[in-house]
Amino acid sequence: MATVNSPLLQNDLQQSSLGDTTQTSPELDRSKQPRANISKILAIFLAFLMMGANDAAYGPLLPYLESYYSISHTVASFLFLSPVCGYVLAAVLNDTIHTKLGRRGVAWISSGNHFIGHLFVSLHPPYPALVALFVLQGFGNGLADSGYNAWVASMTNANQILGIMHGLYGFGAVLSPLAATLLVTKANLPWFYFYYLMTACAIIELIFCLGVFRDSTAAAFRAANQTEEHQDGNMSRAIAQPPYARITWICSFFFLGYMGVEVALGGWIVTYMREVRGGEAFASGMTATGFWLGISCGRMILGFVTPLLTEEFAVIIYSLLSILCGFILWLVPVFSVSAVAVTVLGFFLGPFFPAAIVVATRILPRALHVSAVGFASAIGGAGAAILPFAVGAIAQRSGVQVLPPIIIVLIIGILSLWLFLLQSAKNIAH
Repeated sequence: MATVNSPLLQNDLQQSSLGDTTQTSPELDRSKQPRANISKILAIFLAFLMMGANDAAYGPLLPYLESYYSISHTVASFLFLSPVCGYVLAAVLNDTIHTKLGRRGVAWISSGNHFIGHLFVSLHPPYPALVALFVLQGFGNGLADSGYNAWVASMTNANQILGIMHGLYGFGAVLSPLAATLLVTKANLPWFYFYYLMTACAIIELIFCLGVFRDSTAAAFRAANQTEEHQDGNMSRAIAQPPYARITWICSFFFLGYMGVEVALGGWIVTYMREVRGGEAFASGMTATGFWLGISCGRMILGFVTPLLTEEFAVIIYSLLSILCGFILWLVPVFSVSAVAVTVLGFFLGPFFPAAIVVATRILPRALHVSAVGFASAIGGAGAAILPFAVGAIAQRSGVQVLPPIIIVLIIGILSLWLFLLQSAKNIAH
């Protein structure tokens, strides 16, 4: 993950902190001080590994879920849509949970939801119950995603920690399709056996979080932020008060589009490779693994390249290269070429999310980090539910071959939002 060293953002924002220049900023958190933060960050790493594994499992398991429950593409797409309710609830309650329950509440609720959700999914309940359980999973993921991003973004070494966090999300998303595909295609086990494994991992996450976050109380959270002004009105400031609201909403739509692309492509690429490129079950399942591996490697490797380009320019370049890969996936009807194209596409998409988190926290005052970054991250999580559902609904009517052009259009939209964010930041600074 790279430092935001853009002359546009850094020089301007040194002179303007969105109207908070008279406020004395509190000392930034550190990943190693106090030492208890080390174990907490390790727990966050595990949580992101779990989130990546959960989000990426849909793709390789989707054909088997459709067969097991005898459902269509459209009905199966409710598995993507249902978490949106949980993500929206997380966006609304994130600031309140921090204030009333502290980071302990965030950690305990999110890890507890992971455990409960995976446990009951492993029991392969009726399909409506399965959809309801994914609402619960969405709430847990949205709460952890928003709360952890906001906290780490306030640290002195936020770039490095965010890069590892989101890299581990990608790594979990690499392991998940691989494990699911091997269990179903090689071990000939039913799809729900994968969730036995996820339940065991969720137990480890829950126990870890119960221990390391026990001292992260609401009182501790309020004490750490007592120098911030208007603490009780941070959510309304972040989403309704100019100029803060503009940045929050641009970031929200940017994250919504990005996470929608990420999960839609990762979720439907297996079906696309099987139905459009004529691939075998195992080979098609491995394309999802390649995509998530590309995302993980992109976050780790391109973090060293981004500072050389400046972040504002780097995201533009990565967007254009992603669009090129999308056209190759669409227009070259060769399985191997499509598999490579989707992996490289994931590589260039990888740095988007952590880069935008850092840019947002550079623009916004620290008082709004939990509310604004948390709200934007949670709304972004809604994109991981809405857009894959939309792709499934369109695929049911027009065929899954519509996947690449939809992805191209969405990336163009993300690029437009990025340019709008940079322009808004420049206007605010002046």
